[in-house]
Amino acid sequence: MSIRERTAELERLYLSPWAVPSSKSRGRERPEEECSVRTCFQRDRDRIIHSKSFRRLKHKTQVFLIPEGDHYRTRLTHTLEVAQIARTIARALRLNEDLTEAIALGHDLGHTPFGHAGEEALAEIHPGGFRHNEQSLRVVDLLEGPGGLNLTWEVRDGILRHTGPEMPATLEGQVVRLADRIAYINHDIDDALRSGLIRPGDLPEDCLAVLGCSHRKRIDTMVRDLIASSLNRPCITMSPPVEAAMNGLREFLFARVYAGCPAKQEEEAKARHVVQTLYRYFLAHPEALPFEYREYLNRTDPERVVVDYIAGMTDRYAVAVFERIFVPQGFPVHWPPEGKM
Repeated sequence: MSIRERTAELERLYLSPWAVPSSKSRGRERPEEECSVRTCFQRDRDRIIHSKSFRRLKHKTQVFLIPEGDHYRTRLTHTLEVAQIARTIARALRLNEDLTEAIALGHDLGHTPFGHAGEEALAEIHPGGFRHNEQSLRVVDLLEGPGGLNLTWEVRDGILRHTGPEMPATLEGQVVRLADRIAYINHDIDDALRSGLIRPGDLPEDCLAVLGCSHRKRIDTMVRDLIASSLNRPCITMSPPVEAAMNGLREFLFARVYAGCPAKQEEEAKARHVVQTLYRYFLAHPEALPFEYREYLNRTDPERVVVDYIAGMTDRYAVAVFERIFVPQGFPVHWPPEGKM
């Protein structure tokens, strides 16, 4: 018996009846020989971690654009916090931790530079619209490596449905969907407090009375409630009081942080201008695209290729490309050549 087969046997004995054991995966679009050590979901997790798209998350905005402080969240640290919360919940509910972690690590691979400001900018200008969850699936299916990462059906489903109207087909995917919300609500409050954008006394008292007054206590309350409400049930849910308090904090963030700060909105308007200007430029000048994207032009609409390129940019790379194209760079160091004046 191989190590992978022994792991599959342990899953069969330990996992909840509603979990997805690796041996029951719907498989990959392109069948592959099984690894003797890792399960299919472990391999998916590893492929995501080793991808270029995952590494680029460290320089993509979560909420605060290109923050100067070292302690603000980026899209990468957000992803790691989601994975940690989701794994804690999955272990407590005896769900498949490897599947849960793979979905969590891959859920935001398609996010644009400049966070949701970049996403909104592409959604406005691209004829097909833009949704980061759909782009995340496109990244793992097509854009990473030659022919994509060829992930399992369950991981792909969880990535696509971690947001939006449709629920993931697996409980592991549903855990990530709620862990994502738990993570960003709490760490966005933490970052907003650090920035001085809000003060502790601004947080809604009725929500704090249910969830707690500290960052640690709020996460603990939400996670414990989700586990208690979902234990031995074929669904992932929270109790009405805790869910209402969590949603109350989310509404507060939209009103005071995401859309309620004039200075933040001013910077995000600049970010949208950068994204949309780059989109128009590369659509008019496809020859300026990197080689790997120009190759797609023979089989994909130019608009789609340009979106793929821009969505993959980090904040600082987008700014650098914008400056290279639209900001005068000055003469070379040795200009003019000697004796030519």
